[in-house]
Amino acid sequence: MCCNVITVGVVSDTHIPDRARQLNPQVISIFREAGVQAILHAGDVSTSTTLEQLNHIAPVHAVRGNRDWVGLRHLPSALQISLGGVKVGLIHGHGPLFDYMRDRLNYIIIGYRLEMFEPRLLAAFPDADVIVFGHTHRALNHIVDGKLIFNPGSPHFPEPKTATPSIGLLHISGQGMVDGEIRALAQPE
Repeated sequence: MCCNVITVGVVSDTHIPDRARQLNPQVISIFREAGVQAILHAGDVSTSTTLEQLNHIAPVHAVRGNRDWVGLRHLPSALQISLGGVKVGLIHGHGPLFDYMRDRLNYIIIGYRLEMFEPRLLAAFPDADVIVFGHTHRALNHIVDGKLIFNPGSPHFPEPKTATPSIGLLHISGQGMVDGEIRALAQPE
């Protein structure tokens, strides 16, 4: 990568302390080694301590997930920012209560389908170049209608459960090109 590249760390669904005791230490080491200039957290943070820990590495932009409604309700539900001239939409992806309940029911009946989320994501950020989301715990690095749709997965609870925990990196070039990278994490012992 050339010297004009901005590297952004991407994480979601950390679920601390409601499902995990602490942030997987590999998240910190990978973000430090990559020299990230910003970090995006796509929700289900669960505690501000996680955001403070990440903020020691680089400035953090975070949105509220369905598990953040008590302690982190001040976080926006969606956010669009510009990074290196690239418009990045950040959202958890669970939608309003009706969508969330319908998605849960569909997941139980037919299983995971990206098609349940994709239209909602595209509608939320019609002029974004990149849409980062979480919620599904499934890593995704996918182009749709010229937009990068990116989900870093979860560093603690990947889906399906046989998948590898993961985080992501976005590499943004000076020409506005974006390369998404999913980084697998070693299974905790």
